[in-house]
Amino acid sequence: MQQLTQKLGSGDMVIQEVPYPQLGKGMVIVKNHYSIISSGTEGSTVAAARKSLIGKAKERPQQVKQVVDTLKKQGPVQTYRAVMKKLDAYSPLGYSCAGEVIEVGKGVAEFEIGDKVACAGAGYANHAEIVSVPVNLCVKLNNDTDLKDAAYNTLGAISMQGVRQADLRLGESCVIIGLGLLGQLAALILKASGVRVIGIDVSEAAINQAVENDVVDLGLTRNSAGIEEQILNVTKGYGADAVIIAAATSGLDPINFAGAIARKKGKVVVLGAVPTGFDRDPHWYRKELELKMACSYGPGRYDLNYEEKGIDYPLPYVRWTEKRNMEAFQDLIASNRIDIGYLTTHEFEFDNAKAAFDLVVSKSEPFTGIALKYDTERTVSKEKITTSENEKLGKVNISFIGAGSYAQGNLLPNIPELADIGRVGILTNTGTTSKRVAEKFKFQYCASKEEDIFSEKTNTVFVTTRHDSHGTYVLKSLRANKNVFVEKPLCLLESELEEIIEAQSEAKKVVMVGFNRRFSPLTAKLKKAFGNHPMTMIYRINAGAIRKDTWIQDSEIGGGRILGEVCHFIDYLTYLNGSLPNKVSASALPDANKLNDTLNILIQFENGSNGIIGYYANGSKAMSKEYIEVFSAGISATLNDFKELKTYGKGRPKKTKILNQNKGQKEMVTAFINGLLNDGQAPISFEEIIAVTEASFKVLESIKRGGEQVGI
Repeated sequence: MQQLTQKLGSGDMVIQEVPYPQLGKGMVIVKNHYSIISSGTEGSTVAAARKSLIGKAKERPQQVKQVVDTLKKQGPVQTYRAVMKKLDAYSPLGYSCAGEVIEVGKGVAEFEIGDKVACAGAGYANHAEIVSVPVNLCVKLNNDTDLKDAAYNTLGAISMQGVRQADLRLGESCVIIGLGLLGQLAALILKASGVRVIGIDVSEAAINQAVENDVVDLGLTRNSAGIEEQILNVTKGYGADAVIIAAATSGLDPINFAGAIARKKGKVVVLGAVPTGFDRDPHWYRKELELKMACSYGPGRYDLNYEEKGIDYPLPYVRWTEKRNMEAFQDLIASNRIDIGYLTTHEFEFDNAKAAFDLVVSKSEPFTGIALKYDTERTVSKEKITTSENEKLGKVNISFIGAGSYAQGNLLPNIPELADIGRVGILTNTGTTSKRVAEKFKFQYCASKEEDIFSEKTNTVFVTTRHDSHGTYVLKSLRANKNVFVEKPLCLLESELEEIIEAQSEAKKVVMVGFNRRFSPLTAKLKKAFGNHPMTMIYRINAGAIRKDTWIQDSEIGGGRILGEVCHFIDYLTYLNGSLPNKVSASALPDANKLNDTLNILIQFENGSNGIIGYYANGSKAMSKEYIEVFSAGISATLNDFKELKTYGKGRPKKTKILNQNKGQKEMVTAFINGLLNDGQAPISFEEIIAVTEASFKVLESIKRGGEQVGI
């Protein structure tokens, strides 16, 4: 299928063939008829991409700071890879579209094939022939709906949420500052509600358009003489009941002007991208104004449970969610209570989308709404897309399922360039990622179907998806008679672990988990110093806080930080002392969100060793992340952040320090590949992998049992 993409680094924009999107649970596949270009959000994104690296840095100081922090902690190689991954990626554009449903995922009951729908969401409702959208970001339309108008779905919902935050009543007044798409849509909705609307913009053309189409009761340019007095006259001397700022600027004029024209006890709603550092006097303080933010489409936005899992908020308690805002907007169009046809000043065939964005960036002629029209008669294929003419296969032939930031930064670059290694296929949720990764790392094709990955060409599968699918893909790989490397954790459910043990026993194939720290060069020196004697080990992790609403913290998707990351450290201690864990006890610091991500773990091992893992999310980022101490038979050692090792015995301490942090990712990939090439064995035994995974589950069990010791 065809999709519009842009590279952040070069600004190059191209429509290209990418793999057909994946149909996940709770999702629908939609064939686009129209999509709408957001001149504000997308225009600024495209304009920034076309700037020099210095220009990009000036626009994104926060990201520059992140790059500097990464450079300090991880060194130039990892920093370079992270930056280039961003700059070289094919970034999808678009977040508002309309079309017809052509496939329905599991668990979807409200949509059928053939339904007309409007869709929303960055990363979902893209400028592409085919899109895959979660049910809560998709609304059903009447069969006679004009899909061009319906494609304003996202923009309409954003404006609707701004209006709801203003909370106006029949007969009240509202000033809208900024009459771009969002401002005019908000004005239309307000007028349909019986609110007197006054529109302000710096552009006379925008004012004329709004007045001519009866969008506002009064339209004024920002530099109009006596503008504050005119607004007072229209509002009978009170001032506006509410002001909605739909402008985009780095200046403070909109927020201060809003304070000047709002009535006492009035509301100011920020709908656009403006700073909020208003002057306290003479207006904001004395009028006791209320400042409110409008969060995108409405309640549910940025909520993983709502948007990705499809869990709705109960209507009696959350009347207007983002989906219900979309439905309300579509009802206004369908009932002719608002007419938005005039907003589409330009329409381009999808094949000519680049010219549409050139217009947005250059502003060579006036425009408001720009629609992209798709050729709905064009046949769309689900076949894999060839990305390399080299069809060479070797002893180890690799395919990837999932290829996100970690895979691109730490796994794919470290696959050796050897004649005995074949690079076969890439499959990810987004076709743009699949295409770019397959091209960059010289894989033969990017795939639309799992069957293309589990074909006879592939004998080794790398699984680097989100945690909830690890167990499933490990099982599918084993049942397809493939070796499998899976990024930690192995799985999230004990029932999956039992199935994996059985499947591996039958397939006799290699199962490897990405426990990279044991492969660090400094780890090798540490282990050599101690041998396999019983030892006492302390592993302190200054993990830092991660928000509750991220997928990693979600028990179903990420498994939480114990299953998702603490397994790393259990494996490390297992490797270091040379025997398996057999008893675990754990106690977590109580926290309001019940995340269990600040805890102490005591592990006993079969050879008598014991280890303490201190995993802390409540510390300062200024402190190093990982610190290890080991004690045995008169020898002690410390390892600080995999950059500095000190060993204490007789005489002066031995110190080994390396310039850049090395957590062993390259060495791990090399060891795994060499194991397959040489003796068909993994560098970590399956017995160790199972024991570490079981120990991770037992940590959770011990916490539930108040820190009681649990056998493994």
